Amino acid sequence: HLSKPHVPTNIDSIQTNSGTKTQEEFRTYDGEETPERVVQHYKDMRMYQTVEFYDRMEEKYSFENGKYRKLMTIEEAFLELENYIDASDPDLDLPNLLHLLQTAEGIRKANHPDWLQLTGLLHDMGKIMFLWGNGTDGQDGYSPNGKQWALGGDTFVVGCQIPNEAVILPQFNELNPDMHNPKYNTECGMYEAHCGLDKLKFAWGHDEYMYRMLSANECTIPREGLDMIRYHSAYPWHDKGAYRHLMKPEDYERQKWVQLFNKFDLYTKDGGNELRGEKMQEELWPYYKGLLEKYGLGGKLKW
Repeated sequence: HLSKPHVPTNIDSIQTNSGTKTQEEFRTYDGEETPERVVQHYKDMRMYQTVEFYDRMEEKYSFENGKYRKLMTIEEAFLELENYIDASDPDLDLPNLLHLLQTAEGIRKANHPDWLQLTGLLHDMGKIMFLWGNGTDGQDGYSPNGKQWALGGDTFVVGCQIPNEAVILPQFNELNPDMHNPKYNTECGMYEAHCGLDKLKFAWGHDEYMYRMLSANECTIPREGLDMIRYHSAYPWHDKGAYRHLMKPEDYERQKWVQLFNKFDLYTKDGGNELRGEKMQEELWPYYKGLLEKYGLGGKLKW
């Protein structure tokens, strides 16, 4: 059994991107410079990510009573993800596998524990939902301009007021049908004050699916790692400080772990950081394969 990890104290001084971009140059979304595909992506997210949609996806991607869609190893899932390009990410026109390796290797270079490195490798793998999704449900990963509003992008809590000051492109908030429903459009909406992080339904995407997949396969990554996977896209929460009225006191430490992880998720993105090919085969993959075995993710898994 692992002892409870402690949040590193030097979190604010960590510099993870050795490339040429400054931290301010990542994640630019200002309408003027933001690519049209990104603006449309967030408009779609705001229009279609509702409580009803979340509940439908929860049912579709359920692991209850032994349900699953496919049996695959992590390696096989990586092969499926090789050709998936993220339509919502303005920083990176690189295959996801490369970004995942960059994140994991950034964490390893900073001497963080192996469970955190493995979290880096796995954190975006929930985009595998594109295998079973379609454009109508915002999960088309096959066509170059496919709708991906339920695969990636910054997530917000459905079922309560969308915070204008904490989301990007807030002008689209009023397009969300739930924001015209008195049951959902108040500060707490369908939640009780301080109900806690795990009671909240964040817009359905790769985070929530992957968290559920890892839980269903009984992986032994500590809760801090699972939180990073489940909440890393929740920028309004971990970056802008929204939803404090819904948090429990213990959620603040959990937030610090997600903020630590975000340093690596965001700032290790670097187009010149080429890790595939021989290096992947000979050095990296055997190392990470060992970590998968260690944390209960070797062999065929339920997806």
